[in-house]
Amino acid sequence: MSDLKKQATSMHKVAPGLRGVGHHTAKPLQEFKAQSHSLGALGRLGSLLGATNEIGEDMSTLARLTKSLDEEWEAEATLIGEVSDAFGLVDVLIVAAARAEKG
Repeated sequence: MSDLKKQATSMHKVAPGLRGVGHHTAKPLQEFKAQSHSLGALGRLGSLLGATNEIGEDMSTLARLTKSLDEEWEAEATLIGEVSDAFGLVDVLIVAAARAEKG
């Protein structure tokens, strides 16, 4: 197996895992978002420090960033799959060209 074919195979195996990240983070992310609206656990300390709203806003920002990362990883997984397919095709063409030269 050529190095190019090995790379294509490796990339093809990685892409679905990268696509699946969002499935694993969806529930924890949803729970995290819900907690950003319910910061009662901070109690008086949070209200005394005036931090409750800031913490809630920061948690919302983190949730949005996480969602953006999921979308970026999905796009990268798609690109990796496309590059893998291209490498596989190039490998087939190289093998065919080598056989034609020998033939």
